[in-house]
Amino acid sequence: MANTDSTLDISPSIAGILNEEHCPEHLQVLKTFTAALRDKEYRDAVEEEAFSSLLNVLSRLCDELHAASCDDQDLQSVALQLQLTAECFRAQRNSCVQSTRNQSLLRELGFIDVSLKLLSFFQTAHLESRDGIFEPLRCGIQFLGNLSVGNQMCKDDIWQLSFPNLLLQLLSVDDEKVVNYASMVLHTCLDEAKVEELSDPQNIQLALRVMELCRTQPDLDWTVLIATQYFLKSSALVESMYSGMSHHERVTLLELLFAQLQEDDSCGIPPSVARFLASSFQKCCGAVLTLATGSASNDEVLQEALTVISLLDVLCEMTSDHRQFMFLQDHPDLLVTTVELLGQVHAIGKASKNIFSAAQNFSSFSGDGDPSSHSPVISFKAHLIRLIGNLCYSNTNNQNKVRELEGIPLILDNCSIDSNNPFISQWAIFTIRNLLEHNMQNQEQVSALERRGTADYSALKELGFLVEERDGGLLLKSVRKDS
Repeated sequence: MANTDSTLDISPSIAGILNEEHCPEHLQVLKTFTAALRDKEYRDAVEEEAFSSLLNVLSRLCDELHAASCDDQDLQSVALQLQLTAECFRAQRNSCVQSTRNQSLLRELGFIDVSLKLLSFFQTAHLESRDGIFEPLRCGIQFLGNLSVGNQMCKDDIWQLSFPNLLLQLLSVDDEKVVNYASMVLHTCLDEAKVEELSDPQNIQLALRVMELCRTQPDLDWTVLIATQYFLKSSALVESMYSGMSHHERVTLLELLFAQLQEDDSCGIPPSVARFLASSFQKCCGAVLTLATGSASNDEVLQEALTVISLLDVLCEMTSDHRQFMFLQDHPDLLVTTVELLGQVHAIGKASKNIFSAAQNFSSFSGDGDPSSHSPVISFKAHLIRLIGNLCYSNTNNQNKVRELEGIPLILDNCSIDSNNPFISQWAIFTIRNLLEHNMQNQEQVSALERRGTADYSALKELGFLVEERDGGLLLKSVRKDS
């Protein structure tokens, strides 16, 4: 346990470093101060003089390291300077733990400016001891993290002095801990106004770097939190990022959106994001058809098709028990696009044997019912039918539109079990149920199809579902809404 009286001894010791050539004893002085600051009683009692002396030491180290990068370097001296810098940062870091008083004091003394100058210097420094910069980098970023927690003025100062270039540089360092700590600082500083700044063209690279880390280093929790808690709640940022992303990166964004929709009913994703994604699906959905041809071997073509598949997954989830997104039922031509795409995919699959053809290869399924196959279009047709069903739920206009587009025979033709589309029969049943509900014209069309013996609903019967006449209409028995 540190004695608070030691503050009378430590200040002169730190100040003495300024008047001497650096030596290992100076490092020990700083380590003693760092260790003492772990004690809350000591932290609360440290006088401003001690921090002023520490700032002078840090400023001197900053000047010396700048000079060393320009001159012939004494490797031993530079290594000691880097160690001393790291220890200064550790002391600063420890001083801010649960101490609003010290956070404010260090901010007022000017620690943020000097610390950021050093962190920026490390990005471009031509030091022989390159590996030696990682320790002070990590400690310096940890200091910024502790300084900003719960202190809005510190957050704003750090943001003003580091956004966007330094933050982008720190997130690009080839060191996982540096990237993790920098992500923590970014997350701590962010708020709604700062997120909107990220959507500006000159700043968008920082947001794209965060998304790249979500894809390449998914175990970095801070970047995922930044994306889900901040990025996905800004329509301006989502649209700006999406337009600047490769298809591979778009899939990552859409996967995060999908996961957020599944985890949180009140996910905070704005309606404008849903509209944007629906329009994006409509514009590029035809790309999935290339998977039936040899052009799918082109990686760019494949990635564009995978983007379409991911967009469909998100739209299905948005229109499933998320009341805030049910306005998509009225999104211009979304239903028309989906029915027409289902028709094209179904026709291609029946014309010749290809990736869209129905199959009965159940050996490719694992014990839990999930396909072990990695075919990119697994369940694509089933999800098209699911989206149609969602868009028609309790919506007479859309029910009628599907009938007018000849969509009912098309859906009935997809009631058979298909190993390329697990659960397609269930989604077809669900969709037929939604199409028939309180819609006499659709019921009459299904009845007429049965009499003609063409695309009928016999497959429903084989699966144990009954189409019953009641009160002059048709009802699908034992089917409950499960979108």
